[in-house]
Order: sequence, then C-alpha cells, then structure tokens
Amino acid sequence: MRHDLSMRATEARELMDDPDADIGMLEQTYRRFRLVNALVSRPGLLHRREIRPRARRGPVRILDIGAGGGDVCRMIAARLRRAGLDAEITALDADERAIRWAADRDDGAGIRYRCAFAADLVAEGEQYDVVFSNHLLHHLTGAELDGLLRDSAALVRDGGVVVHRDIARTRFAYALYDAATWALSGTLFRGSFIREDGLISIRRSYTRRELSALVPSGWTVRFGLPSRLELRREPESVP
Repeated sequence: MRHDLSMRATEARELMDDPDADIGMLEQTYRRFRLVNALVSRPGLLHRREIRPRARRGPVRILDIGAGGGDVCRMIAARLRRAGLDAEITALDADERAIRWAADRDDGAGIRYRCAFAADLVAEGEQYDVVFSNHLLHHLTGAELDGLLRDSAALVRDGGVVVHRDIARTRFAYALYDAATWALSGTLFRGSFIREDGLISIRRSYTRRELSALVPSGWTVRFGLPSRLELRREPESVP
C-alpha cells in the first residue's frame, strides 16, 4: 500500500503501543529490537562521540528515556565494561511491559530499570551526564514533545549533553525499510510487530524542517544517513 509521506501521519498508531497488544508478539518485537537498532540507529556512534569521552574523565551517569527492551543500554554497558570504564545507566520507560521484559534480561549488565516518566526524575532532583532517547520522538504528541525537551534539559548536569535520535521521514527510508522487512517478515521478524510498526513509525516521523520549526532555542536538529534525525542540546546550552 502506498502512503502519502508529505505530512506526518499523526493519526496512525503503532500496534505495540496498544495496551491490549498480543504479549507474545510484543516480546518478540522487544527481542528483535537489538538487530533493528544495531542496523538502523547505530548506537555505537552515541557511545563513541558522547559517552566514552566523558567516561574516560570519570564515572558517568546515563539516562535512556523510552528505553523499550533495553537493548541500547545493554550495548553501552557492555562496551564500557570492556573498556574498564565506570557508569551508572538508567533505562526509563513508561510502559511496565517493556521495563519488566528488559529487567528480566539484564544478564549482569547492572542497569537500573524504572517504570516512570522523565518528569518523575526531575521531581526527584536526578542529574545525568548523558540523556538520550532512541526512536521516541515520533511517538509523542506536541505537548509530550514539549515536556520531553523541558524535562531532558532539566535532567542533564553542567557539561552534559542531551541527544534524541529518531527516524527522518523520507521516501527512501520508507522504501528501504519496506523492502528489507518484507524479505524477512516470514523468517526473522515473524510473530513480531517489527515490519508493521516500523512503517508506521516512518509515517509518523518528522522531516528535519518540521522538527526544527518545533524545538525552542538552544536545540539543534541534524540530519544524517540513513534517514536519521538527531535533536541535540549541547553542553554550553544547558543551564
């Protein structure tokens, strides 16, 4: 089915966000996030550019907002551990199903899993060196996006950085993901929401121009390949 990608499909809802979603398919989706994120999100860049340099100066506190199955947090924890660097990593998600699944599969990573909102951590006075999210922005309403930016800026300490990374809505991204997941839908991604929800995610995502028009002063939007957006609040911009 062809979709008009000229505007965000804000009315479309991802299947995994349904509170009554099939639990087996939901857990299979969490399980496959590791592969999808490794290929699409390239979390190693976040580690190399933002986390590792700070960890070399001393122990760091890291917060992943909307952590889902926790695969990005576990990858970061493993890389830091191999390098002999100290970090406290918190995986935050408002969906109890995701947090429960992720915590059950920590496998010694030592990550803190919390079912809460970023605003709850702000109220508790928490502060972090790196605050990030992956594939979260397109899920949010306008009011929720405003809240995320406000809360994540409040959660980062002096010298820290906020990085929200997401898909950029492009025809190339849609066509590539459509073709790649169709080829694997009967095997690797069978019994999950990976294909359907990924295509919906692209339709719901922003273009660089759209996101730049929404964010307040102090935030910058970068475009990267393959069809990625990075919304940043740099250290010098953080109060």
